[in-house]
Amino acid sequence: MANHPLVDVQTKIPSAMIDLPYASDNNFIGQRIDGYHARRCFLSTPAIVALSQVQAALESEGQCIKLWDCYRPQRAVDQFVRWVNSPDDPSKKAIYYPTIEKSSLIKQGYIADQSSHTRGSTVDMTVVDKATGEEWDMGTFFDFFDPKSNTSNTTITQVQQDNRSRLQTLMAKHGFENLPTEWWHFTLKNEPFSTTYFDFVIE
Repeated sequence: MANHPLVDVQTKIPSAMIDLPYASDNNFIGQRIDGYHARRCFLSTPAIVALSQVQAALESEGQCIKLWDCYRPQRAVDQFVRWVNSPDDPSKKAIYYPTIEKSSLIKQGYIADQSSHTRGSTVDMTVVDKATGEEWDMGTFFDFFDPKSNTSNTTITQVQQDNRSRLQTLMAKHGFENLPTEWWHFTLKNEPFSTTYFDFVIE
């Protein structure tokens, strides 16, 4: 692996749940994403310190963080952009973006040619009950490209809205800022590599 300053999350937060769809074919593209050769989450040290505080707060209530994505290689971002401009797959559209045209996903902010993930201080995550293994009901699943995934969407149930608010409040308390179009996406406000887009392979 190339030298880089990011750290494997599980070496510092061993109780965190790691579930990386991009390291498998269970994602909106339908194949393992470029640069994801292992199910490992890498983040900057300040992001891990802040995230460990989130985990500690949740564990005191019998809950746990579940991470879907952390550092994302630039080559993966490039693949997402190529995918937007490739022929559509009706089966994937029905699951991941049923109300939006694929060609407009960049314009509407769901796909970008540069991602904060690539700077190493952004996470895609939810919360899981440690006793039951059930995720908090957030109204949509990860990478559902639709207005219902907007954090402040009001067409979902009150319980789902409250769960999103609880997560956003907790993350903000520990220095993370939410992306309004994606309830699961949080970036450390004082990220250390704010102008660096890494491209090392996850292995």
